[in-house]
Amino acid sequence: MGFNFMSGMRVNEKNITPVTSWSESESEIIIPPEFQCPISIDLMTDPVIISTGITYDRVSIEKWINSGNKTCPVTNTVLTTFDQIPNHAIRKMIQGWCVEKGSSLIKRIPTPRVPLMPCEVYEICRKLSSATRRGDYKKCVEIIGKIKKLGEDSERNQKCINENGVGLVLCDCFVKFSGDEKLTAMLNEILSLLTWMVPIGSEGITKLSSESSFRCVSGLLRSNEDSVRQNAAFFMKEILTLDETRVHAFAVENGVVGAFAKLIRDSVSSTATKFSLIAIYQMVLQKPEIASEFLDVGLVNLTVEMIVNAENSVCEKALAVLDAICETKKGREEVRKNALVMPLLVKKILKVSELATRSSVSVILKLSKTENVFAVEEAVCLGAFQKVFLVLQVGYGEETKAKATELLKMMNAHMKLMGDCVDSSMNFKYLKKPKSKSGRLRNFLL
Repeated sequence: MGFNFMSGMRVNEKNITPVTSWSESESEIIIPPEFQCPISIDLMTDPVIISTGITYDRVSIEKWINSGNKTCPVTNTVLTTFDQIPNHAIRKMIQGWCVEKGSSLIKRIPTPRVPLMPCEVYEICRKLSSATRRGDYKKCVEIIGKIKKLGEDSERNQKCINENGVGLVLCDCFVKFSGDEKLTAMLNEILSLLTWMVPIGSEGITKLSSESSFRCVSGLLRSNEDSVRQNAAFFMKEILTLDETRVHAFAVENGVVGAFAKLIRDSVSSTATKFSLIAIYQMVLQKPEIASEFLDVGLVNLTVEMIVNAENSVCEKALAVLDAICETKKGREEVRKNALVMPLLVKKILKVSELATRSSVSVILKLSKTENVFAVEEAVCLGAFQKVFLVLQVGYGEETKAKATELLKMMNAHMKLMGDCVDSSMNFKYLKKPKSKSGRLRNFLL
C-alpha cells in the first residue's frame, strides 16, 4: 500500500482508487517539491538530468521523448541531446528522506541500475573487434559474457546493444573462430546473443554463410543440446534465404538435411520446428533437386504428421514444404504414396490461413496435372469441389484464385463422379484464369 499524496489517491497493488475518507491513523505526508518529477508530479525513483539542467524521473522523461517531443517540458528549450545523466545527489536525498519518514506508506526507493549508453556500447564493440583481430579468444569470451549480462539486466540495455552495431562485430568473431571445435561453447553463446539482435542485416548473414561458419552452424545443428540446436536452426534458416547455389551444396555436404529431419522428429519445440520447415522450404524452392535428399530421410511422412497434429502456424509451413516437394516428379510420387495426404489437403482448405489454403490447392493441382486422373477423382469425392469454389468467393489473392480456378476446371471434367457432392447442373466453363500472378510463397517467410 502506498500514497500518491499530491493527487489524493490510495495506491494498491491491484488498483488505484480515490480516497473518500481519511483514516484517523493516517497522517498526510507532503512530498518535497524538489523530489517530485515535473512531469508526473510523483516521487522520483530514478532521477536524471537532461541537457537543460532540469531533473526528471527517467521513466517520465523517456516517455516524453519517445512520444516525439524534442523540447524540455519545463523550459520548452529545444534539447541539444537526449542523453540522461543520473542525479545521484537527488536520489540519495530522496532515499534519506524515505528512511527519515519511517512510514509504512513510504518505502525507501532502491538504487536503480544505470542503463547502458551508446558510448559504452561503442567501446565494447571496439574491444571485441580488437580481440577478434588478435585471435584472443579468452578476451572475446570475457567480452561476450559482459554483453550477455548487460542484455539480461534490462530490455533497455538490449535495445541499446541492438542499435549500436554489436551484432555485426559478433558475426566477425564467429567467423574468426568458427573453425576451432574447441570453442564450440563460445560460438554457441554468440548465436544465442545474435537471436535477440535480429535482424542483423544481409552483411552479417553473408558472414555467417562463409564456408567455415556454415560448417560450424551445421555442426551445432547436430548438437545433443536442444537450445543449441534451436539457435543453429534459426541461423541456418537465415543463411538459406541467400539465393546462392554454394550454400545448398554446403547443406548437403555437411549433413544439414538429416539434422533438420531429426530436429523435427525429436519435437524439440514448436519454434525449432518452424525454423526447420522454413529452411527446408528455402532449400527445396531454390534447388529442387535437393528434395530427393529430404525424401530419403522420410520428410513426407514427417510433414503429414505435422499437418495432422501441429498448431496452425506449423501446419501452414508444413503444407508449404509439401507444395515445394511436389515440384519434382519423385516428390509427387512419394506424396501420392501417403493415403492421408489428399483427405488432409481437402480438410485444410479454408481452415488454417490463406497461405495454407494456397498450398493445399497447389498440391492437389500438381498431383492432378501429372497424368494422375485418380487424384482428381479422389479430391472430388472428398468434397474438394465445393471448398475450392468457395476460395474464389472469400477475397483471397490472385495467385490463390488462379490455382483454384485451374483446379476447378480440371474437376469440372469429372462432374459425373461427384454424385450428390454438387449440383450436376452447374456449369463452370465461365471460370477464367486471373490475369496476373504474384510470386511464390515469399510471404511464407514473414
